Amino acid sequence: MNKRRLLAASMLGAALPWPAVAAAPGARAGPGLLTLAGKISRGNRGPLDPALDQLMVKHGAQFDKAWVFDAAMLQRLPALTIQPTLEYDAKVHRLSGPLLSTVVGAAGVTADAPVMLGLRALDGYTVAVSLADAQRYRMIVAHTLDGASMNSARFGPCTTPTDCRSSGTSR
Repeated sequence: MNKRRLLAASMLGAALPWPAVAAAPGARAGPGLLTLAGKISRGNRGPLDPALDQLMVKHGAQFDKAWVFDAAMLQRLPALTIQPTLEYDAKVHRLSGPLLSTVVGAAGVTADAPVMLGLRALDGYTVAVSLADAQRYRMIVAHTLDGASMNSARFGPCTTPTDCRSSGTSR
């Protein structure tokens, strides 16, 4: 797996949906880390702003409404832990984060919706995956690596045990 694939789920201007979050579902206190747009039934921000959303504009994103997560919102979701062997050092690591399907559900997309998710990394790398495959392969949006918060300067998330040459999963 390469770094682009690891980063693919860290930032996305995608067509993703998800169920309500505990506490104030749309309340965002920190900077946005993950943006969901497209076939969502609700949003917590308005349309793309060409002046303020320059990175998304450069990547060709367009939306009238979006659902934006900050770190606290992602961390409030139930997390799954996987133990893949990363190609960077050929060692087993612990990656934790919510299921991608749970994240998508928070923006109001139903679990059986026939949608394609466009996952876009900070560098513009984009991959498409169906919501059905995200559920089937139990893809996650990892926010911790070996117990430490992940950030774009370090690695970025791994979305599935298979992509990370998984050595097993746990809850």
